[in-house]
Amino acid sequence: MVILGIETSCDETGVAVYDTVGGLLAHKLYSQVALHAEFGGVVPELASRDHVRKLLPLVKGALKEAKIELQDLDGIAYTAGPGLIGALLVGAAFAKSLSYALKIPTIPVHHMEAHLLAPLLEENPPEFPFLALLVSGGHTQLIEAAAFGKYKVLGETLDDAVGEAFDKVAKILGLPYPGGPELAKMAKNGVKGRFSFPRPMAGQKGLNFSFSGLKTYALNCFREFGLDNQARADIAFAFQEAAVDSLVIKCRRAIKENHFTSLVVAGGVSANYMLREQLNELGRAEGAQIYFPRLEFCTDNGAMIAYTGSRYFMLGKTNTNMEIKVYPRWEMGKTSI
Repeated sequence: MVILGIETSCDETGVAVYDTVGGLLAHKLYSQVALHAEFGGVVPELASRDHVRKLLPLVKGALKEAKIELQDLDGIAYTAGPGLIGALLVGAAFAKSLSYALKIPTIPVHHMEAHLLAPLLEENPPEFPFLALLVSGGHTQLIEAAAFGKYKVLGETLDDAVGEAFDKVAKILGLPYPGGPELAKMAKNGVKGRFSFPRPMAGQKGLNFSFSGLKTYALNCFREFGLDNQARADIAFAFQEAAVDSLVIKCRRAIKENHFTSLVVAGGVSANYMLREQLNELGRAEGAQIYFPRLEFCTDNGAMIAYTGSRYFMLGKTNTNMEIKVYPRWEMGKTSI
């Protein structure tokens, strides 16, 4: 079965073609970073309009790369949430319109579930059950993935998501948008030990996170010391080290308490080099296998949507009505509409 995947939840337009027999046949991605850079963040209305402009050319390009025609598609998977409502509506309306014309079903996909499943696109995918760490600009969650479609949130952030904290601290340091990757670059020039940031909630029971205090700590350090480039790099290093440590501490606790042998790490922050290094060390120490998506599938993309949609398609969980409905907020534990 051949599934077209469409991702338009925020500021990337992603399209992919996935074959349940032949695997990933094609994927195309357009990033709106340049469009939003002058505003220092995503402007929802501009994001929606750009999805309208880019979606059809990307679909045509993906079909050409996959060497198939529209008539070869068996279903269309699209991101139904969570995300920006206008951006989600663009993808949903496109998917529904195309499905009506082709007389094939649609599959609404949970954006974060798709991120969680992105490592399953690799040559050596994890097997259920496993522990998952979802880290992005909007989410920081530890999830028990008992089986496909069966997820339980074990812990989550009580305030800022870790990716959001990265972006906010980057803005404090005067770095351009998108801030998270720029902060990671600057941190490579930082000196370890000059600043010592706290590890929020590390000594408390449970698996929840908090990152707003790190943001405040970074702001205070910047106001006192951050006038020169070295001080800014040292602050970036210390913040990143503390944020990564906070994630690793709770991952270690979850692995030990729940006896997991596999950890899947997904979402935009899973591309962070320090997080990858520290979690790989954790895996070696605890005898757990750590799985990451390839770097191009850490951020939003159509491949993860097409793959997740194909799994639901094979289970017969498709949609044939023409109602265009999206879910800007959608709990991870409730992935089926």
